[in-house]
Amino acid sequence: MNLPQHFKQAKEAGKRIHHFHGGLRLKHHKKISCQDPVETPALPDVLVVPLLQHAGDTTEPLVGVGDTVLKGQQIGQCQPCAAIHSPVSGIVEAIEDRPMSHPSGQPGPCVVIRPDGREQWTRLEPLTDWLNASAKALIAKMQQCGLAGLGGAVFPTHAKTRDGRERKTHTLILNGVECEPYISCDEMLMREQPDKIILGARVLRRALGAESVVIAIEDQMGIVQEALTGSAEFAESENVSVVKVPTIYPEGGERQLIQVLTGLEVPAGGRPSDLGLVCQNVATSAAVADAVTEGKPLIERYVTVTGNGISHPRNFKALFGTPVSHLVASCSGYTGDVARLVVGGPMMGFPLESDDAPVVK
Repeated sequence: MNLPQHFKQAKEAGKRIHHFHGGLRLKHHKKISCQDPVETPALPDVLVVPLLQHAGDTTEPLVGVGDTVLKGQQIGQCQPCAAIHSPVSGIVEAIEDRPMSHPSGQPGPCVVIRPDGREQWTRLEPLTDWLNASAKALIAKMQQCGLAGLGGAVFPTHAKTRDGRERKTHTLILNGVECEPYISCDEMLMREQPDKIILGARVLRRALGAESVVIAIEDQMGIVQEALTGSAEFAESENVSVVKVPTIYPEGGERQLIQVLTGLEVPAGGRPSDLGLVCQNVATSAAVADAVTEGKPLIERYVTVTGNGISHPRNFKALFGTPVSHLVASCSGYTGDVARLVVGGPMMGFPLESDDAPVVK
């Protein structure tokens, strides 16, 4: 491969739209969950926090049964992977195997926390001058705050960023192409938190040493485009563009999206960084902003609860460890049409054995 030539072409990401072979035009069924603003559900009686919420090894617990924990306190560590933090202040009731939201369907080690209702935070340590912070400091903060890819792959963000910097990334791609039918959590995040997404992109760009940022969204996301390009952060940013791509499945896949934006295929067995590109989900970018500028660890995410089996489909900002049953109850429960629970969407999701399984990264 002539890498210099491919790097030159990759630097034109988003300047023109290309195509990949195949693809499906699917009914999206997204409007049914976008009618209401995103809300935070009431605290559940207990939160079940799995010690494995990322690609890699299971974290080791840092707390014991009976311990008092604060919101945002680190409760699990794994040196090469992403840390785990308490989503609430409360008491550790158990550390035991419980159902997890995992394709294996197997239970795994979890920290069970009963909230005390105080929502008392641990001490947060943001990087107040992130514009002048070193890339090493920015990447270390991502790891300390437990960041992992929120698009589904949950690869530790610090590791992906470090690799991208070492391999001379020139362009950061933020993936807002939510091609999975029914799922609308990224769309709602982009509508409601555009400043935070673009701020996170600026932090990631500095950590990577990249020159430009391309935010890719679907061509039917007109409201999202207005929110992003009309935000204060966008107005103050240089070399940040919002690009619409055709609404076709599986264009939200990292490799397919890169081909659409650049006309290039990621080499077989290779990575986007082989082309000088790093791709992150828009929700991951927002989490980077929280971690670096506010010191907040990753303890919650936007979640879509939808389908014909749900009485009131909608999106929530849900704490990790929240049982799926609690979110369903917050949607006025099941309908008579419920057949199965699927995490991740109808195309690439996997079934849950029980709605006792918790929300995870």
